Amino acid sequence: MSVISRGFHGRRGGDVRLPPGQYLERGFPVLSAGPTPRISTDTWQFTITTETGDTAARWNWQQLMALPQVDVATDIHCVTKWSKLNTHWRGVSLDTLLDGVQTNAGYLMAHSYGGYTTNLPLPDIRDGKAWVVYEYEGEPLRPEHGGPIRMLVPHLYFWKSAKWVNGLTLMLHDKHGFWEDLGYHDYGDPWREQRYQGD
Repeated sequence: MSVISRGFHGRRGGDVRLPPGQYLERGFPVLSAGPTPRISTDTWQFTITTETGDTAARWNWQQLMALPQVDVATDIHCVTKWSKLNTHWRGVSLDTLLDGVQTNAGYLMAHSYGGYTTNLPLPDIRDGKAWVVYEYEGEPLRPEHGGPIRMLVPHLYFWKSAKWVNGLTLMLHDKHGFWEDLGYHDYGDPWREQRYQGD
């Protein structure tokens, strides 16, 4: 008679880099809350607004491209349970964009063309954890994936990586963004399966 220790459920299948409840996706699904906006790099702007409502910094496309550029290799995880491993991006670190911005904020709201918003704790986009990216796998980021530029916050579920991003508003206190208002988790850690409020 074989004996199985209590709590033993066998070897974990799949890639150990997959958070719990996720499956490996080979493609790149397109999920959006609304229609895909078409934004020209001729008119695109990115603005950082402080908690007092002041404009701390603003860039147009040419100014953003003149900043230090970085290549990022990372895994991404969608709240709808797919994960994509070994993705490659190019963009600008949010550390670079926030350099010199004076703030007492603990949170921020990311804003996008089309009206989408999502909230993030400020420490989660500092220290090499987040970027604005304009290339995916060596090609310009396609509009359906957030082009011309999107956020990349890969340690959180992918709805926190706002598509078509055009600015950040720094906040003293946390507020809900679009999906958070509809019941998604305020933080969204894939490794703790924080999909919905109360998870």
